[in-house]
Amino acid sequence: MKKSSLPLLKKRNKRNSQLFGFICIIPWLIGFLAFQLYPLVMSLIYSFTNYSLGKPLEFVGVSNYVKMFTNDREYWNSVKVTFLYVLISVPLKLAFSLLIAVILSMKIKFLSFFRTTYYLPSILGGSVGIAILWRSLFNREGLVNSLLSIFHIGPFDFLGSPKLALFTVSLLAVWQFGSSMVIFLSALQQVPKSLTEAARIDGARKYQVFFKITIPMISPMIMFNLIMQSIMAFQQFNSPYLITQGGPLKSTYLYGLMMYQNAFTYQKMGYACAQSWILLIVIVAMTALVFKSSPYWTYYEDGGNF
Repeated sequence: MKKSSLPLLKKRNKRNSQLFGFICIIPWLIGFLAFQLYPLVMSLIYSFTNYSLGKPLEFVGVSNYVKMFTNDREYWNSVKVTFLYVLISVPLKLAFSLLIAVILSMKIKFLSFFRTTYYLPSILGGSVGIAILWRSLFNREGLVNSLLSIFHIGPFDFLGSPKLALFTVSLLAVWQFGSSMVIFLSALQQVPKSLTEAARIDGARKYQVFFKITIPMISPMIMFNLIMQSIMAFQQFNSPYLITQGGPLKSTYLYGLMMYQNAFTYQKMGYACAQSWILLIVIVAMTALVFKSSPYWTYYEDGGNF
C-alpha cells in the first residue's frame, strides 16, 4: 500500500466510525426528541393557553400563572403539603438507609441474603399492590393497630386523621430505602480503613470515628442521595393517589396529585402545564441551593467541589 493512500484510508475509517456511532444513537435520539424534548416544549407552550382535550386552543398569556399565585387556595395548600412531605420523608429515608448500610457493612452471616432482602422494598414499593397493602395495614382495623392493641395503645386513625395521614403516607417512601442504602453501602466500603484504625488507636470511640471520619468521607454520596430523593419526593404521586386520594381534608394533597386532577379530572391541561413548570423551577432551585452549600459540608479527597 502506498504511503500517500494511508491518510485517505484513515480519514475514511474515521468517517465510517462516526457514521456507525450516529446510527447506533438514532433509536435513543428518536426517543429523546419524541418523548422528552417535544413534550417539554409543548408543555411550556400549553402553559400559556387554556388547552383542554376536545376544545380549541386559546392563548391566555400569563393568566394561568397569575391565577396560580393569587386565586387558587388549593394550590398553596398543595405546596405546603408537598414541602412537609419532603421534609418528613427525605431525612427519615436517608437516615434509615444509612443505618441499614452501616449494619450491612459489618461482617455478619448471610450478608448477601440480607442485602438482597433489604433492597426488595425499592423494587416493590412503587407498585399499586404495595400501596393498597399499605392502606390495609394502617386502616383503623388494620394490622398496625392490632399489634398496638397488644400493648394497650390506640387504636389510631392513621389514614383518617389530618394530623397522621401525611406521616403515614411518608412512611411508605421511607420504606423504599433500597437504592439509597446501596449507594451508602458502596461509599462506606470506600472509606480507608487506615483512617478509622488510626483513630481507634488514638483513643477515639466508635461514635466519634463515625461522625468525625466516616460521615465526612461519605458526604458526597449524602449530597447525591439528598438531591435524588428530594427530586423524587417533590414529584410523588402514587402514594397519595392510591392510599388517601389526597384526603382527609386535603392533608395529603401533594403537588403531583393536584396536577393530575387539574389535567385529567377537571380537563385544565394548560393550567396543569403551568403548574408543572413551577415545580421544575422549584426543583432546579433546590438542587442549585444544595450544590451551592456543598463546599461547607461536603468533603472531597482532592480538595475540589462542584
